[in-house]
Amino acid sequence: MSMREWLQRRQIAIYAASVALAVGFGVGLPSAAPLFERVITPVLAVLLYVTFLEIPFTKFRRAFTNARFMAAALGMNFLVVPAVVYALTRFLPQEPAILVGAFMVLLTPCIDYVIAFTDLAGGNAEQVTAATPALLLVQFLLLPVYLWLFMGARVADVIRAGPFIEAFLLLIALPLTLAWLTEVWADGSDTGRRLQDAMGWLPVPMMGATLLVVIASQLPRVEDSIGRIAAVVPVYVVFLIIMPLLGRLAAGLFRMNVGEARAFVFTSVTRNSLVVLPLALALPDGYRLVPAVVVTQTLVELVGMVVLTRAVPLWLLSNDPTSLSAPYA
Repeated sequence: MSMREWLQRRQIAIYAASVALAVGFGVGLPSAAPLFERVITPVLAVLLYVTFLEIPFTKFRRAFTNARFMAAALGMNFLVVPAVVYALTRFLPQEPAILVGAFMVLLTPCIDYVIAFTDLAGGNAEQVTAATPALLLVQFLLLPVYLWLFMGARVADVIRAGPFIEAFLLLIALPLTLAWLTEVWADGSDTGRRLQDAMGWLPVPMMGATLLVVIASQLPRVEDSIGRIAAVVPVYVVFLIIMPLLGRLAAGLFRMNVGEARAFVFTSVTRNSLVVLPLALALPDGYRLVPAVVVTQTLVELVGMVVLTRAVPLWLLSNDPTSLSAPYA
């Protein structure tokens, strides 16, 4: 068994260990929080670089031409999800920081570990990877619009173009460009090919490192507000239940094959908590709870992924393609 396979099979345990270690730092050594916070962006950039590097760009381009999948993914994430999120957040305390955090994370589809979880569930990882640039670009454009629609004038002083542009350049454009250049190098050089192969085992450790620095940096800031933050947990749980079912239904309507359908379900449910975190950290002091609300979604979602990576292939979308015509069979 290769190192990459060993890590992929144990990734849930690695993530759990990272979370436990982060809590240990946050509680036992809170003075280290500023150090962890300073390395969030570079750690995220490396995570996205090794994530994009996993899929060959020739296949990436072919997958991008799947207009049906792209249309379904965009429609689900930017038409259906906002309606679901707005309805669910009516049950939250109408506190601006809580609402902004919940909206920021739930309105932004995941573009990193969704690939790994799709692969674990036997879905088409290449297809979901191909959709990530479009999903990310559209979410950066629409998130301020949805925040304004859902919260009105309360967010007029919160949304700034600078942090959004900086996050896009550092966390998407740069990693994506470097991944493409690495693959071009690998196509014409043995050294480049060896480097690309060596990078194959990094996504899981980098995801663990990301969880560590994110949680350890935020926990000391919100210890006195755990009760307020906990109010979002039921909403996150219900979202994890509703969206796979809606994704399953939509996949049937779009007549996707099983691999596409599983990928579609995961891109419908997983959220972009780790990438929007730098945006949350850039908010004014009155919104200091927002990063913690965002990180809480990560913790809830990881537990949900343990369930979904098993439930999707075994129950929601079995290996029998005819199951797509019978949602509750």
